[in-house]
Amino acid sequence: MASGTFLTAEWRKLAMAQYSVAPEVLAPYLPAGLELDLFDGHCYVSLVGFLFDQVRLKGIPIPFHTTFEEVNLRFYVRRIDPDGTVRRGVVFVSELVPKAAISFVAKTFYEEPYATLPMRHAIVHGADGLSVAYEWRHRATWYSLAMHAAMLPVAIAPGSVEDFITEHYWGFTKRSNGSTSQYEVKHPSWVVYPVQKTEISVDFGALYGERFAGLNGRQPDNVLLAEGSAVSVDSGSRLD
Repeated sequence: MASGTFLTAEWRKLAMAQYSVAPEVLAPYLPAGLELDLFDGHCYVSLVGFLFDQVRLKGIPIPFHTTFEEVNLRFYVRRIDPDGTVRRGVVFVSELVPKAAISFVAKTFYEEPYATLPMRHAIVHGADGLSVAYEWRHRATWYSLAMHAAMLPVAIAPGSVEDFITEHYWGFTKRSNGSTSQYEVKHPSWVVYPVQKTEISVDFGALYGERFAGLNGRQPDNVLLAEGSAVSVDSGSRLD
């Protein structure tokens, strides 16, 4: 394992629904030293459900924590280094998992916005295509993100919104002391399944706060279902 690698895993069947929002909606969540990354003038926030599999921390599988679901709400940012290098990444508004230990470590040591909720998923390869669904329970209500797609995946078109959404390889975190931490996520480019139907049942206001209540009942501006791949996440550092 490469030096500095904190986590290795596979991210599989990533269902991603993109909503265009006003930049001021995300202003309170923007870490220092970053700017919003726009696509064709649009500021996107994504609801993402996927399966974490074969999880290893520092090369070690943790019993009962190697496979689990995650549902997150994220947006897109970039940092321009003094030498002109552009790092494009994501910031998480919320990360939901069914494992309390994962949430505890991420919140306590990394200040990532994790929470623990009951979750379940279904991945079905049927005669009429691929169906993927993620569900999570908040209080007494089950919410869901589900997609049905063609069975055969295709390459992502360069310069497309799908290319923009998936080609962000850094994670940034707003720390409580005002600083910003960063970590690199490495994975190959993904293929996507052509989505034929999407069903989303989410109370964004209840889950993520009133700033996001305007997404309730809205059709997403873009959806994609990515196969995913093996990934590695480095140990991270603070921005200068």
